[in-house]
Amino acid sequence: MLDTQTNCTNKTSINLKTKDIVAAYTLLRIIVGVNYFNHGFTKIFDLPSFIDAMVNTMQKSGIPEFLVRINAGLVPPVELIVGALITIGFLTRSALIACFILMIILMYGITIIQNWEGASSQLIYNIVLFILLAGVNFNRVSVDAWLKNKRN
Repeated sequence: MLDTQTNCTNKTSINLKTKDIVAAYTLLRIIVGVNYFNHGFTKIFDLPSFIDAMVNTMQKSGIPEFLVRINAGLVPPVELIVGALITIGFLTRSALIACFILMIILMYGITIIQNWEGASSQLIYNIVLFILLAGVNFNRVSVDAWLKNKRN
């Protein structure tokens, strides 16, 4: 026999403490920042090889080589700069938006060559960027917060 009565009083409550959200946000921001920084840092000192590898990867994409070279040349310094900014929490909102713009360009490139595994990995990066941007009000352990407190 089926129980046809539903108990609507069974509610689940999540009790999140602001200090825990701030700690989690800070740690996630630092992890993402270090990740982007090291992506740029490992490529920046051998930029010509990175650019040539990107040209080779995008060879059959239909994108003109000069555009691939320009974009490939910009990726490492952008990764390095936004990574450093996100790590220390300086200009965090702007750095996250710049990261999103970078990811849009990278997503376009990776999907045009139909690298769906790589696209899936990039989607994960974008979800984490979304979380960080949406939660930027919890960016309380950062240079941004320090500067704001110093002004007040």
